[in-house]
Amino acid sequence: MNEVRSGGDRQGTSGQTDSPRVFVPPPLIFASSVAAGLAIDMHLHEFGVPQVFAILLLVAALGLIGAALNLFRRQRTRPEPWQPASALVVTGVYRFTRNPMYLGMTLLSLSVAIFCQSLGAVGLSLVAAALIDRFVIRREKPISSAASAANIGLTSSR
Repeated sequence: MNEVRSGGDRQGTSGQTDSPRVFVPPPLIFASSVAAGLAIDMHLHEFGVPQVFAILLLVAALGLIGAALNLFRRQRTRPEPWQPASALVVTGVYRFTRNPMYLGMTLLSLSVAIFCQSLGAVGLSLVAAALIDRFVIRREKPISSAASAANIGLTSSR
């Protein structure tokens, strides 16, 4: 039985919490990195090939994020990494990448940076992706691995 702790964290029988305790929402990291990059490179350019590529990248990003959110909604679990999850999503886009929402946020921030032809925003988008990998994904991995192992144990014992 899981014990609910303050802040919404549940502690399982192994003593680990179900929440990776992510303190900064990943979309805020991406948004602030793009905003900072655009502030560094304050000029807009005329519409051309980079903008067309950026729009295609934006469509792909929104598709990934939307598909992932839809799967979370169908599984009735929370997409926010600072909230405990009630299910491990392994279908749909999650068959191809373990982190489609973070990949989508990376592509989204890169699309804005490319659209504005801002090398500063491109660079800081890549920095944001590295921060997400280091401070969010690595905190989520032990929890998703434990949930995956528990799920495999449940399905193999049936």
